[in-house]
Amino acid sequence: MGSRAAGRLEPVPASPPPGRATFLELFFDLVFVFALTRISARAFEDLTREPGREHGWGTVTGSGKTLLLLLALWAVWQGTAWTTSRYDPYRLALQVVVIIALVGSMVMGVAIPRAFSSTGMMFAVAYVVTQVSRPLILAVGLGPHPYRRLKVRMAVVFAVSGVLWIVGATLPTDGQVSLWTAALLLEYGAARFGWPVPGLGRSTVSKWEIAGEHLAERYQQFFLVALGETILVAGFAYSAEPYQSGHAWAFGLAVATSIMLWRIYVQRAGQILGEAVVKARHPANIGRSAADTHLVMVVGLSATAIGYELIIEHPLAQIPGPWLVMVLGGPALFLLGRARFEYEVFGRVSPSRWIAVLVLAAAAVPLLFLPGVAATAVGVLVLAAVAVADSRRAHGAPPEAAAPPF
Repeated sequence: MGSRAAGRLEPVPASPPPGRATFLELFFDLVFVFALTRISARAFEDLTREPGREHGWGTVTGSGKTLLLLLALWAVWQGTAWTTSRYDPYRLALQVVVIIALVGSMVMGVAIPRAFSSTGMMFAVAYVVTQVSRPLILAVGLGPHPYRRLKVRMAVVFAVSGVLWIVGATLPTDGQVSLWTAALLLEYGAARFGWPVPGLGRSTVSKWEIAGEHLAERYQQFFLVALGETILVAGFAYSAEPYQSGHAWAFGLAVATSIMLWRIYVQRAGQILGEAVVKARHPANIGRSAADTHLVMVVGLSATAIGYELIIEHPLAQIPGPWLVMVLGGPALFLLGRARFEYEVFGRVSPSRWIAVLVLAAAAVPLLFLPGVAATAVGVLVLAAVAVADSRRAHGAPPEAAAPPF
C-alpha cells in the first residue's frame, strides 16, 4: 500500500490496473445516497410550497431546477469515477481527489433543498472546489506525462465555468438558473468534444485509456445507490403516515416497483457491462455512452422516488397530471434508458421495452380519474411484464455474450 501510494501517477496500462472498487470509493458512494434523497425532498417541497400546489404544478415549476442540481451531482460522481478508472486508486493523489469529492458532495447535498435561495453559494463553492481541484491535483501528479495537457485544459474549463457558478449564486433565482445552466452546458459540451481550449488543443475520447471493468462496476454501483434511494424515500414516506390500508398498499406497490426496476436492470446487460466494455474496440466510447445511459436511468429512478412519496401520502386521491408524470414517467424514462443500455451491450433492443413505454403513455389519461394508488399498480404490472419477457427469452438458452456495436 505504501509503495503504491507514492510515486508519479501513470495511466492504467503503465501501472497495476484498478480491480474492484476501493473502500474509499464505496464510502464516496454513500454520500450520494444522502444527496439523492435531498433531490427527492427538494422536488417534493417545491410541490407543497409554490403557488398552484393544489393543482400539482409545483412539480413542473421545480423540476427543471431540481434536474439542474442532479446534473451537477452526476458531474461530480462521474468525473471521480472516470479518474479512479484511469489511474491507480491506491495512489495518494487519487485518494485526495476522492476525499475532496466526498466532502464537496456532502456539502452540496446539504445545500440542495435551499440551493436557489439561502444556500446557493454553499452549493456553488462546494461544486467549483471539487471540480477544479481534481484536474489540478492530477496535473501535478502526472508530471511531464502527455495526459497532463488534458488535465490543464479541464482545469481551465472548470475555472471558467466556476465563475458562472459563483456569480450565479449571488443573483436572484432567474439569473442564478440561467448562469448555472450555462455553466453545465459548457462543462458537458467540453467533455463531449475532448475538453477543447484555444491554444491548448483538444483530445480524442476514443484514445483515452481506462480500466473498463472497473468503470463498468462503478456505474453498476451508482445504479444501486439510486435504487437504494427509492427504497429510503418510500420507507420515510410510509413511516410518516398513520399506517392505514391505503398507505400500506401504496408502500407495498412502491417496494414492488423498486424490485422490478432492479430485476430489469440486471437481466442480463446489467451483469455483463464490464465484459462489453472490455470487448469494445474503443472502451472509452462505450464508457461515455454508458454514462449518458445511466444518467437517464438515474433521472428515471429519481422521478419514480418522488412519485412514491406523492402516492404514499395521497393514496386514494385523484392525482393531477404533473404527479402522474412522476409516477408513470419515471419508470418510462428508466425503460428508455434501459433500452439504450441493452443496445450498448448487445447491439439490439428488445421490443418489450418500447411496448411497455407505449402502454404507460396510453394508461395515463384514464388514470387521471382513478386513485393514485391505481397508477402505481399499473406501473408495477407493466414493469413485471417486461421482467417476465426478459426471463422467458433467456430461459433454456445459454447466457448471451456481450456484442457491443462500438
